[in-house]
Amino acid sequence: MTDFRLVVVSAGVSDPSSTRLLADRATQRVSALARERGHAVSVTTVDLRELLPELPAALSSQLLGPRFTQAVDALVAADALVVATPVYKAGASGLFTSFFQVLDNDLLIGRPVILAATAGTARHALVVDEEMRALFAYLRTLPVPTSLFASTEDWTDKALGQRIDRAARELVLLMDSGFARAVRDDAWGSYQHTYGSAGGTELGIDLDSDMMRLATGGSLRSGDDDPFDPRGPA
Repeated sequence: MTDFRLVVVSAGVSDPSSTRLLADRATQRVSALARERGHAVSVTTVDLRELLPELPAALSSQLLGPRFTQAVDALVAADALVVATPVYKAGASGLFTSFFQVLDNDLLIGRPVILAATAGTARHALVVDEEMRALFAYLRTLPVPTSLFASTEDWTDKALGQRIDRAARELVLLMDSGFARAVRDDAWGSYQHTYGSAGGTELGIDLDSDMMRLATGGSLRSGDDDPFDPRGPA
C-alpha cells in the first residue's frame, strides 16, 4: 500500500467559500477512489487568504514568511495537487496567480493536478483551460484531462458530480503511476530551481551604469562619452 500526499490550494476568500467547497468535493472523491485501490491519502490544505500578509514581500524580494514556507514545504512533498480559484473579470484571482508566480519554477514538475474554478456565470468556464492550464503547463505539472468549473447553476446539476468523479479518477491513476516521485527522487537536481520570473537575477543589475541611466530617461555623467555617438570617443 502506498501513502499519497495530496495538497489542496484554495484561493477562495469568503467564508464559506464556493471555491473551497469545490476543492473539498474533488479531494473527498480522490481520497475515496485511492482507498478503493489500496492507498491511503493524507491531505494538507493551503488557504491562500491566510498567506496574504506575507505575499508582498514574497513577490518583491522572494523573502518567504513562515506560513509561505510551510506551504512551499507541503508542495515539495506533494504527490498531487487540487488547485481552485474564483474567477474575477474573466481571469483567475490575483491571489491565486501571485502565489504560483512566486514559487520555484521547477518546484511542481511532474505533479498531477486537478484544475478547478468557480464563478457566478458560465461565461467564465474557459478560464480553467485557457488560463490555468497554461500556467500549470509552464510549471511543467501534469494537469488531468478533465477540468472542473462550477457556476451558480452548476451546484444542482449532477453533471458536476460526474466531472468531479472523472477528474478524481484521472488524478489517482497519475499518482499511481509514480512519475512525480520518480522525478523528485531521480532527477530533482538536474533542474534550475529559480524563484520568480527573473529568479532573483534582477537584484544584480547595475542601475547606475550608462546604459541603464539612458534607458530610464537619465543622462550621462559629466565627462562621459555617449555610447551611441557614431563618432566614438572624443
